[in-house]
Amino acid sequence: MKIPVQYVSDAQGNPQAVLLPLSEWERILNKLKKYEQTLKIRSDLKEAFEEVKAMKSGRIPEQTLSDFLNEL
Repeated sequence: MKIPVQYVSDAQGNPQAVLLPLSEWERILNKLKKYEQTLKIRSDLKEAFEEVKAMKSGRIPEQTLSDFLNEL
């Protein structure tokens, strides 16, 4: 898909900004939000697996389900 893009340049001809249709901007923002959510979930899962590994090795105390739910 080709997006109609316009460039804004300074007096020397250096690009300074990009203009694109609002619908395209909103589509990009929505996609960015989804990527951010995915990254957050991946980060949280990685942290959770590291905590489980630490619990299994005895580096941190294990947590009961009740304790976990009380943290929420």
